[in-house]
Amino acid sequence: MKMIDVEVALVKSLEECGLIPRGYSAGLESCARSIKISEVDYYEKLLGHEVMALITAIADACGENARFVHYGATSNDVIDTVWALLVRDALRIVKTKLVNLITLLTRFSEKYSDTLMVGRTHAQHALPITLGFKFANYLYEFTRSLERVIEVEPRIVRGKMAGAVGTMAGWGIKGFCVESASMRELGLEPHTITTQVSPRDGIAELVSVLSILASQAERLGIEVRELMRPEIRELAEGVEGRVGSSTMPHKENPVLSEKLAGLARLMRGFTVTALENIPLWHERDLSNSSAERLLIPHSFLIIDEILDTTIKILKDLKIYPEKMVSNLGLSRGINLSEALVLKLTDKGMLRHEAYKIIRELVSKAVNENKDFLAIVLEDPRILKYLSREEIIEALDYRKYLGMHKELIKRTIEYATSVLSRVNY
Repeated sequence: MKMIDVEVALVKSLEECGLIPRGYSAGLESCARSIKISEVDYYEKLLGHEVMALITAIADACGENARFVHYGATSNDVIDTVWALLVRDALRIVKTKLVNLITLLTRFSEKYSDTLMVGRTHAQHALPITLGFKFANYLYEFTRSLERVIEVEPRIVRGKMAGAVGTMAGWGIKGFCVESASMRELGLEPHTITTQVSPRDGIAELVSVLSILASQAERLGIEVRELMRPEIRELAEGVEGRVGSSTMPHKENPVLSEKLAGLARLMRGFTVTALENIPLWHERDLSNSSAERLLIPHSFLIIDEILDTTIKILKDLKIYPEKMVSNLGLSRGINLSEALVLKLTDKGMLRHEAYKIIRELVSKAVNENKDFLAIVLEDPRILKYLSREEIIEALDYRKYLGMHKELIKRTIEYATSVLSRVNY
């Protein structure tokens, strides 16, 4: 029990700092760990105070060895320091799973670097991209979340040992010594200054960081949901044997991706509670406590499930490159209209004139249901500036991917640099 760890660390620090005789901590440590949760629960029901319940149970179990338990401390010296220990352990799990997710996306970015597909803006066909480029964008976003987790950790994983209002009055001039020795024992850095409680902005920042991560996972889930539509069918969740509907045998539903959406909504909702917990009264009130008992553990439970689900989606993902090429061709070339505008501008035509002519030709191709290339090759205004070969080259999807390879490479390098900063 981590609360016992903190109480033992305090007694050890009191001995080290010369505030109590030596010898108490050794006897305390051996007997305190024999206490059963049920014994603490009994006293909590009786006293209505979890820390006092623990102190009383320790006194019952340890007798004279418990003489200096909680000496000079306040409840939140224990509670907030325990939260720091628990959050540290939980963040190790989050970082491990985020690293796994980033590693998967790195591999996908490389593997599908040249897998051609249409890019979509406003859900409409835009310019061509590659699947690897799409994955690299998600790689970038999740890596930014890993970076946020790394950066928030030293602000939230901090202990508190400062007494009733944060002044360390109970230990006199030995306050810094007690703080330093107890934090060293627990492997934590202390807060610079506190009231009776650690500042709640750290928890709010943590929950916000986890909410951003949840929203990024939802965005990836939306991508899968959209591209899994039967009329698109470029990606699909790959869970074999899963029933899609109790009445329609043909249904194949993106239930994992939809689960991400629901969990992300919960996670984002927690940010409001976390922010509301910052403005406590004076040196503290108790309004944050009940909320945090749900807020902190459930935030980690939700983000853990989100990470597990996202990794499963990617590991089992079905990819249909041939459908991507087929869908890209649905526009019959008009989604390369930008390339022709730029070519004409390069050859001397005013850009706004080039744009006007190409827009006119796009409308003609759509209305006559013809390939854009055929329409362009018939227009003397275009042929005045561009040869047939130049037009064909401009309307080649594979030759209008810009610096996609270099951008993927740069993203992977960024991810690699952040991964090198992870410590567990």
